[in-house]
Amino acid sequence: METTDTNQTTSTPFPNIPPLIESDDREYMDTGVPSTVAIAGHPLHPLSVIFPIAFLALALGTDFGYWLTRDFFWARASIWLIGLGLGAGLLAAAIGMSDFLRIERVRKRSAGWVHMILNVAILVLSLVNFLLRWGNPDARILPWGLLLSLVVGTLTSASGWFGAELSYRHKIGVVGAGSRRYP
Repeated sequence: METTDTNQTTSTPFPNIPPLIESDDREYMDTGVPSTVAIAGHPLHPLSVIFPIAFLALALGTDFGYWLTRDFFWARASIWLIGLGLGAGLLAAAIGMSDFLRIERVRKRSAGWVHMILNVAILVLSLVNFLLRWGNPDARILPWGLLLSLVVGTLTSASGWFGAELSYRHKIGVVGAGSRRYP
C-alpha cells in the first residue's frame, strides 16, 4: 500500500485487474453506499442469498448421492432443493435488482454486471433443471441433471466472488453514508 508523507493512503491495497475487477481509491476510502432494501440500515441482499446458495449446493450433493446409490430418496431431495433454491433465488434476485437499478455505483462497475448476469444464468439453469425433473425426478438426473447442478454450483461460486467485490472493494450494500452515485 502506498502512503504519502502525511500517512494518507493513495491507493487501494488490492490490485487493479481490468476488465474483470476494477479498484477505485475514492470508493475504497469512502464510507460505502447503503443498500436500497434494508431493515434498520441492515442490508437484506446478503442475508437473502444464503438460502438459494445453500439449497442449490445441497442439490448438487443430493445428485451425487443419487449417482452413487441410485436411491430415489436422493432424486426426490434434489427436486425439492432445486425448487426451493429457485424460489429463494427469485426473492434474492428481486432484492439485488433493486440495488442494481437504484445504485448507480453498481452499474458503473463490471463486477455489478457480471454478478447480475451470472445470477440470471443461475436462475435460468435452475429452472431448466427443475423442469427437466418434473414428474419423474430420477429419470434425468444422469447425466443432464447432475451436469446442470455442477454448472450452477460453479456459477454460484463465481457470482459470489463478484458480489463480494461489490461489497468489500466497492463498498456497495454496506452500512454507510456514501453517495449512491459514483463518488
